[in-house]
Amino acid sequence: MTVQLLRHKFTVQQYHKMIESGVLTEDDRVQLIRGEIIEMSPIGTKHAACVKCLNKLLSSKLRDRVLIAIQDPVELNDNSQPQPDVALLKPRDDFYAAAHPQPQDIFLLIEVADSTIIYDREEKIPLYAEANIIAVWLVDINEQIVEVYQQPTATGYQHIQKFAGEESLSIPGFSDVTITVNEIFGR
Repeated sequence: MTVQLLRHKFTVQQYHKMIESGVLTEDDRVQLIRGEIIEMSPIGTKHAACVKCLNKLLSSKLRDRVLIAIQDPVELNDNSQPQPDVALLKPRDDFYAAAHPQPQDIFLLIEVADSTIIYDREEKIPLYAEANIIAVWLVDINEQIVEVYQQPTATGYQHIQKFAGEESLSIPGFSDVTITVNEIFGR
């Protein structure tokens, strides 16, 4: 006899109620992906250093033209609220105090990965495409490359490129700003 396991899918609203009631705390490193509460991997030193480098680099190049969110939630739809490593957001006077950023608020999402590269590539990147996130960078610490995803559709990104070394990346909406892969890795 085969037993069918049942899974309960959560909405963003239910997820927020779990946080408000203390079922989940700010010490719980979790995110809501497609209705499932997913535990996030611990952050290693190389990962943390790369995120800090990106924060400093993007802050110096973009100044007050964007809000930079580091490992903060973005609300993609009714059942997904991931926490990308870096999000470049449209500036708002309330700094998103009234609600988490949504797809229309996002210029660029950046995921930094070492041990989670397959999950990010196969689960999170398609989720971002479905939510119509204009551009995503996947920073691969192990290979020292950046995968750039653009032109989202419901089935994935139509334009994918890999960059390394001194190759330059541009940020959607900021054609005057370029960043090399080496800069992202602090070189």
